[in-house]
Amino acid sequence: MSEGGRLVIVSNRVAVPRKNSPAAGGLAVGVLGALREHGGVWFGWSGELTERDGGAPDIKTRGNIDYATIPLNENDFEKYYNGYSNRVLWPVCHYLLGFIQYNDAEFEGYKRVNAHFARKLASLLKPDDLIWVHDYHLIPLASELRQAGINNRIGFFLHVPFPAYQAFRAAPGHEHLLRCLCAYDVLGFHTPGDLAAFESCIREPIIGGELLPDNRVKVPGGELVADVFPIGVDVDELRQTAAIAVHSRQVRRTAESLKNKHLIIGVDRLDYSKGLMQRMLAYERLLEKYPNSQRLVTLMQIAPPTRTGVRAYDEIRRGLEQASGHINGRFAESDWVPIRYLNKGIAHDPLMGIFRFAAIGLVTPVRDGMNLVAKEFVAAQDPDDPGVLVLSSLAGAATELTDAIIVNPHDRDDVADGLATAINMPLKERQERHRAMIAILKRNDITAWRSRFVAALKGHHH
Repeated sequence: MSEGGRLVIVSNRVAVPRKNSPAAGGLAVGVLGALREHGGVWFGWSGELTERDGGAPDIKTRGNIDYATIPLNENDFEKYYNGYSNRVLWPVCHYLLGFIQYNDAEFEGYKRVNAHFARKLASLLKPDDLIWVHDYHLIPLASELRQAGINNRIGFFLHVPFPAYQAFRAAPGHEHLLRCLCAYDVLGFHTPGDLAAFESCIREPIIGGELLPDNRVKVPGGELVADVFPIGVDVDELRQTAAIAVHSRQVRRTAESLKNKHLIIGVDRLDYSKGLMQRMLAYERLLEKYPNSQRLVTLMQIAPPTRTGVRAYDEIRRGLEQASGHINGRFAESDWVPIRYLNKGIAHDPLMGIFRFAAIGLVTPVRDGMNLVAKEFVAAQDPDDPGVLVLSSLAGAATELTDAIIVNPHDRDDVADGLATAINMPLKERQERHRAMIAILKRNDITAWRSRFVAALKGHHH
């Protein structure tokens, strides 16, 4: 790096590269690109749980990147991760306040793990390192590092939505979190709406902050920059992958099995923020309201399980199995089943091939920070015969992908009508919408995301 400092990335999990590992998410792709360019350290939890404090971080070097990992205490991890992070922060950030389950011991565990991360990280730092912290699990990290006497520049990027003060205040501990956020030099959000939500918190008397020009925020003891950095995808790479994978055996067999039906594809982690129940009911509404669509389409919903053993997630899984079974029982013919529901993931490359082959990408979360599936679907299309994206207005991606068919996931008629529009859309209009969306995806691609954030962290105004 020209300025001499390393880039130090901190996230809950570290994706140490292994052969044949599954598709990395957006965070991993963006972070690895930045690390390869600058050289540096990726620090976080190893995935191992222990009884004792695991000593110095374990370091594996690959090229110019050091992967530094630590185990976590089993009891602390449960409180920090399944507890406060996923039973308080996740629901409040997704405006799903009814799912908040708080207890004091879990909040203490969340703070304890962040303090532990800070102690272990501090031992590795050099004076001119730039530190980039990721996501809601690690909000207190900068504040803990500051208390340990670390004066490096520290940035934070939030991969989920940021809630406006009127929602955020429902989370116990929100005052502490706001003070912690103000210990960073740079705060990054996906959309202008998320930034405005953060600014609504700064206007409250909690911090005694003040909004200044040029995205600066005056806070006690200094100032920080809060700005919008929409995470993107590698457009050309996805298009090439999809163009090759569309001819693979798995995709060809899928195509043959559909017998010329238009494929509607949905791919989501099994999570209550993804609007999967609402989506199934909207698809049922399509079949009722537009009976001729029954001869035209099949919905394939891929929903790999996550966070198994958390009650809310087990309930979603049961509900979806019942709903898909009910809809199939009601509408199926001897040679056609309306919904193919897969409770498992599909590897990245064949999935891109299926995207390219699909007529419609159905992305209808009830809230989402960005949603990279929407962007991947668009990037994977054949520009000469592109599929149509039907996208929730409540996903961050809707801010950029204004040429998708934008629908309200809570309104099943709106989604059904959007699907009908997509099914009947003429080729010329499909091509125009696709071209407009690709232009935006190229401008805000994964490289732009990381290079803009790192520039802000170095203190360069863009």
